[in-house]
Amino acid sequence: MEGKQTLEQLAIRYGVNERTIRRDLEGMCYVRKIARYKDVTIQMDTTYWGKGFGLMVIRDVLRGNVLWHKYVHHETIAQYVEGVEWLKSHGFRIYGAVIDGMKGLPRALWPIHVQMCQFHQMLIVRRYLTQEPDLDASHELLNLVNMITKTDKESFIGAFNEWYEKYRDVVNERVHDKRIKRKTPPYMRPRLRSAYLSIKRNMPLLWTFYDFTQTGLPNTNNGLEGLFSDLKTKVRVHRGISREHRKKLLDEYIKRHY
Repeated sequence: MEGKQTLEQLAIRYGVNERTIRRDLEGMCYVRKIARYKDVTIQMDTTYWGKGFGLMVIRDVLRGNVLWHKYVHHETIAQYVEGVEWLKSHGFRIYGAVIDGMKGLPRALWPIHVQMCQFHQMLIVRRYLTQEPDLDASHELLNLVNMITKTDKESFIGAFNEWYEKYRDVVNERVHDKRIKRKTPPYMRPRLRSAYLSIKRNMPLLWTFYDFTQTGLPNTNNGLEGLFSDLKTKVRVHRGISREHRKKLLDEYIKRHY
């Protein structure tokens, strides 16, 4: 509301020296708090501020609390497993987890029920097909996946199988060129085929919330994306902040509000 809360302004406001303000900020120490409620369903994902600075978060779906977080250069399966094992070692019972679709993570989390975020699946297909594909098969597949959060399992799988039967030849067509020396020629439309195979491969994980309603799993990670958006808004106010001070800001804000 008033000023920019610089060191000089804070020193005048509280009647102390600038070095005192700086020393207090440098001396801040984050103490991880452990949530009281131990029966949880979790969401996990990572957000980034530029290259090489990411925040990995595990969040309680029901209560919105951040149960564990870690600063990473890039997300790995081992780091997610580290967070889950930390929760288990502190008495948490995990009934389900929502992930962004990282390959190999569901197997690493077994026997926890894993739900792949349906919105991330939409983004994967959009990345392969673009927002406005020219091919009829691509256009219909994009429209189909864009409806995934608004339909039920049986309807989506039925529509997906009908789409494949209709465009089977288009998806599996290979390049007809005698100059190609490969034993099996490449596919004519590799991006369409990759989008199709992505949905087919992830299909069991896209409906865990539907098959295991007792876990309380949501079908997307949108709650966690909202948390990330809030954190980025707060950090954006402090443009030019150093990496270490950014960590202190995030630690303190998460402790107070999540």
